[in-house]
Amino acid sequence: MTATGTEGGDQTILPEAPAPRRAWWRALLRDRAAAPAMLLLAAIVLAAILAPWIAPHDPSANSRAVMQPPAWTERGTWEYLLGTDSQGRDILSRVLYGTRLTLLIGLVAVGIGGIIGSALGLLSAMYRRIDPWIMRLNDMMLSFPAILLGLALVAVAGTGVLPVIVALGIASIPDCARIARSIGIGVMGQEYIEAGRAVGLSDLAIFRRYLLRNSISSIMIFLSLRFGQIILIGAALSFLGLGAQAPASELGMMAAQGRDTLLFAPHIATIPSVVIFVIVLCANITGDALRDVLDPRLQT
Repeated sequence: MTATGTEGGDQTILPEAPAPRRAWWRALLRDRAAAPAMLLLAAIVLAAILAPWIAPHDPSANSRAVMQPPAWTERGTWEYLLGTDSQGRDILSRVLYGTRLTLLIGLVAVGIGGIIGSALGLLSAMYRRIDPWIMRLNDMMLSFPAILLGLALVAVAGTGVLPVIVALGIASIPDCARIARSIGIGVMGQEYIEAGRAVGLSDLAIFRRYLLRNSISSIMIFLSLRFGQIILIGAALSFLGLGAQAPASELGMMAAQGRDTLLFAPHIATIPSVVIFVIVLCANITGDALRDVLDPRLQT
């Protein structure tokens, strides 16, 4: 579609941004690596959402079957498919609830960083007068690692999920702002931006119809890749005892609780660690596939 403007009786045709490829979904499904990764990640997310209905036991309930091995081992029982931990709690149930909390931390943190960082980066690309101020602030934020920021917030607000989410969200802002600024500068140099200004479009209209529309796909690709990093950092903070606290279930905390039993009950720590690995791997493969499909510079 095109936007039109009139001046002195002449009609000016304003080109819209190029339409996104409609076949990107089919291209992802044809990818031999991305399709299984997407399906596995979707299954993990669905299982986490349905945790209250499919978990076989209460994740916080203790039992006498302390450190029961997984069902497929010689001493395991099918009552506890993935075994139990040092307090007799069912690991399968705790993994389902822990995956839900881990994914929630990652999604909310990426959302916070993506929204604020993208807004700062695109505004910096559109209004070059404020660009130096935003980028210097961005550089200051980059000097604080996520774990250090998490430690500072925990010292002020105490341990828990909320400080970790805030720390990871803030830590994601500068990277997202730099990516959005780089993309936005390229978009602002296109001819349709000049055409929009020539026909009298407001800054808000240019931002919404052209700058944001042409930048959102690349920003989403970056956020899909950033999601895996956020999951790892969040799990690391929980492993250090800064995230979710008992009796809640979180994958990083579960791995930390099993580190003292690695020699005689390794499944307590390895099972949640493997789940973290699978989530991050699937997220990274999906992000790479999205980049290959949606980034026009990689199209042949």
